[in-house]
Amino acid sequence: MNSESKTDWQYVDSLTDSEIDAAIPTDADAAPIADIEDFERARPVAEVVPRVVEWRRRGRGPQKKPIKVPVSIRLSPEVIVYFQSQGKGWQSRMDEVLQEYVASHN
Repeated sequence: MNSESKTDWQYVDSLTDSEIDAAIPTDADAAPIADIEDFERARPVAEVVPRVVEWRRRGRGPQKKPIKVPVSIRLSPEVIVYFQSQGKGWQSRMDEVLQEYVASHN
């Protein structure tokens, strides 16, 4: 991906506020400008969708599995690189491998 900007920043910097204001209504990507009436109609989200707010405030709920214990551990770089290369969930996969080891050595 090329990170070089295609925007003509010199042109943008040369625009006056009135030129920018005049261009906004014709810009399909521009959000509408809120006026005083918009703010007078605004209501708190808890008033508009209370069930969503209640659901969000509840959090995760009870754990389905026993809660894991956070620890700090030093591992060889090769181990970390291997598990991280597997993508998202690499720590859980590492935990599964260790659980299998523990089960096989009891």
